[in-house]
Amino acid sequence: MRGQDWDEEGGEAGDERPSPGGTHEEERALKELRTVYRQADAAYAPFSCPASGECCQLAKTRRQPWLWWPEWLLLARRHPLPPPRKDGGCPYLDAEGRRCTVYADRPFGCRTFFCERIRGPARQPADTVTTLLVRLERISQRLMPTLTGPRELLDWHAEALSGNRPEEEEP
Repeated sequence: MRGQDWDEEGGEAGDERPSPGGTHEEERALKELRTVYRQADAAYAPFSCPASGECCQLAKTRRQPWLWWPEWLLLARRHPLPPPRKDGGCPYLDAEGRRCTVYADRPFGCRTFFCERIRGPARQPADTVTTLLVRLERISQRLMPTLTGPRELLDWHAEALSGNRPEEEEP
């Protein structure tokens, strides 16, 4: 990955929509996050997914994406906060539980996780994913230096529903 790719300009239509109430640093971080997302999408372009929504059934899989603060910030700024799903699925699934309602802004973990039915090259782009994860961590640390790791999607969601701002972790 080339260094200049990190601050790549441009992107998909709608990527540059202003986020209400954001600081300059937050806006810069969200722009950089969208660049990381585009790079992850490009790395996984040769692969296909069955698009069943099975991986989004969080209670069934007992797995969920882990998000850094900027990833949650992007979701919170650009999408209404949905109520929890009774079936334990991702709150951002549609009513039928099959399609993502925030697909363009879905977290990094949703972009890079595939079930055993993935189709494509024999090897997933692990080196690229690692490089992008390190970059994502750095973006997050600029905004919230004491947050020492990502948090599960449902933790961010529950905290937002309670009306609390995320707590910074103690060093």
